[in-house]
Amino acid sequence: MPDPHGTRDCVVALDVGGTGMKGALLDRALTPLAVLRRPTPRRDGPDAVVAAITGALRDLAARAADRHLTVRHAGTVVPGTVDEEAGRAVYSANIGWSDLPLAALLRDATDLPVALGHDVRAGGLAECRTGAARGARDALFVPVGTGISAAVVCEGRMVRGLGYAGELGHTVVEPDGERCACGGRGCLETVASAAAIEAAYTARSGRAVDGAAGVARLVAQDDPVAVAVWDRAVDALAAALATFTTLLAPGVIVIGGGLSEAGGLLLDPLRARLGERLTFQRRPELVRAELGDEAGCLGAGILAWQAAAVEPVHRGAVTAGAAASGPGRRPVAGAAAP
Repeated sequence: MPDPHGTRDCVVALDVGGTGMKGALLDRALTPLAVLRRPTPRRDGPDAVVAAITGALRDLAARAADRHLTVRHAGTVVPGTVDEEAGRAVYSANIGWSDLPLAALLRDATDLPVALGHDVRAGGLAECRTGAARGARDALFVPVGTGISAAVVCEGRMVRGLGYAGELGHTVVEPDGERCACGGRGCLETVASAAAIEAAYTARSGRAVDGAAGVARLVAQDDPVAVAVWDRAVDALAAALATFTTLLAPGVIVIGGGLSEAGGLLLDPLRARLGERLTFQRRPELVRAELGDEAGCLGAGILAWQAAAVEPVHRGAVTAGAAASGPGRRPVAGAAAP
């Protein structure tokens, strides 16, 4: 018998990262009913990654069937350049695919309706809907990790640019700087990404360090080399964010990714140096992301509910394509594994 309130309905949500996949069955309140985590076999090539995504979606659909849940839609978000409207994974250097009709491939392989999205834009959607930017109509979500990207929200709408919008990491901050993997020189990623911070510390000190987190610990101990590397990264981030602020006047900038785990060690000087660069501009609130590594999966779930033409219960400031209103929060944290 159909459930008139949809309480037995769910969506399949899957966030595919360069190293791991995070999946869940989410109800309309974005509460996890089952969760899944698996490695992403990117070293085995793009075909292996597609097969792993297919397997994860099938597994989650089977768990829904075991619980007598009806899957209304599936949402899958991936890194790189993604054309959401066309359902194509245009390019990903980390995974190795190019112009792949991924949504159609997944639909054919799983018999599930699949909405394809971009991992960072999905994370930004979740932070605007249920996280640190809820209630904001103009926002920037910046995960700083191995690379740097951004989700741009203007007047309640996610900016896509055919999949090319939000490449904050390739804003030039040092015109004569190091060569970037994109082919340019002096991009923000060459200075302020977690990988760049680690590499710069090792190059200057001659000592290996346990990632950017290791550099952060040394900054807290007033290690002079670590402080110099960290200051350079903060200055570069402030310069890029000042440019964005001048152009699009966000009300809030949300910093996420692994580097945000440094908390005030990053956010306090970044907030101050951004403020020093602004004169007449609207001054954004700069805050740490609330949803952590669950943001992409939650965003995939929101995309799936929207594709099913059913809005999640906890509405927020932005949808993937149109404005919404009202606060709410329902993180995945604390969910029990099935």
